[in-house]
Amino acid sequence: MPSPQMSQAPRRGPAAGRVPDELYDAYVFDLDGTIYLGEALLPGAGRLITALRDLDRPVRFLSNNPTKDPQQYADKLEALGLPTPVDDIVNTVVVMTRWLLDNAPDAVVFPIAEGPLIRAFEQAGIRMSEDPSEIDIVVASYDRGFEYRKLQIAFDALWFHRRARLVATNPDRYCPMPGGRGEPDCAAVVAAIEACTGATCEVNVGKPDPAILHTALAGLTVDPARAVMVGDRLSTDIRLAREAGAASALVLTGDTQRDELHGLPAAQAPDFVLERVDRLLPPRLWEYLGWEEDDGHDG
Repeated sequence: MPSPQMSQAPRRGPAAGRVPDELYDAYVFDLDGTIYLGEALLPGAGRLITALRDLDRPVRFLSNNPTKDPQQYADKLEALGLPTPVDDIVNTVVVMTRWLLDNAPDAVVFPIAEGPLIRAFEQAGIRMSEDPSEIDIVVASYDRGFEYRKLQIAFDALWFHRRARLVATNPDRYCPMPGGRGEPDCAAVVAAIEACTGATCEVNVGKPDPAILHTALAGLTVDPARAVMVGDRLSTDIRLAREAGAASALVLTGDTQRDELHGLPAAQAPDFVLERVDRLLPPRLWEYLGWEEDDGHDG
C-alpha cells in the first residue's frame, strides 16, 4: 500500500483521550475485548490489521489467556478473516514455559492448568508431578477444572512440606465474555491457594509483566518506546505499556469503560483512548484511505 507522507517518530503526550497522529514502528494488540469479543471481530479490527500489514508495520498479538495455545489463536484469527503466523502470537502458555526453562530448568512442577499449558510443559521437557513431597513449583493458572483435589495438592506442597514456590500465569480476576458475562480467572485460583497456605505468589508472567511484551517484540529490532500496546484493560494492558516503556492505547470495547478514566492519575492514564480499535490509525490516514466508521462495522 502506498502511504501519504507522514512522520514516523510518534509524539506522545500526557493527556489521555486523544488518538494517535503518527504511525508507530510496531503494534502489539491484546485479543479478547480488543480485536474480537466471543466469535466476532470488533468494529474496524479487520481493516485496521490489514492496513497496518499493508504499511509494513509489524503486528503482534498478546493474550493473558492460557487456556489456548498460539496455534489455537492463529486458527481463530484465520477463521475470523485475519490469517496470522503462529509466531506473531504470544500468550502466557509461551511465557510461562520460557520462564520455567530460564529460571528453574530442573524444577518439578505441579500445574493447576488446562490442556494447552500442560502440553507445552510436556513438549518442553518440564517434569510434572502430583506428589506434594517432590513438587518445587506450583503453577496457578486459569483452570476451569479447578477442584478441591488440586487445591489439596498445592496446600500440601506449599504448607505441609514447605518446599514449593507459588507462581502464576496471569493476574486477571475474571475473563470477559460476550453479553457482559465473565468467568473467574487465574487470580481466583491464586487467592484460594494463598488463603489456605499463607503463601504469596512470587511471580506472575502475564501482563503487566514487561517480559511478555519483550517476548512479542523479539527479533524486530524495535525499541519499545517506538511500539504501541493496545488493549482494553488499565490494570494489565496499559500498565504493561507503562512498565515496558511503550506507548499505550486503551480501546473502550472490552473491560474498561470511559467513566473509569475520570480522576485517574496522569501516571496511570493511557496515552490514547479509542472508541474503536481502528481509531489507532491517524486521522490523515483515515482520510487517505477513504474510511468511514460504518464501513468497518463488521471488522
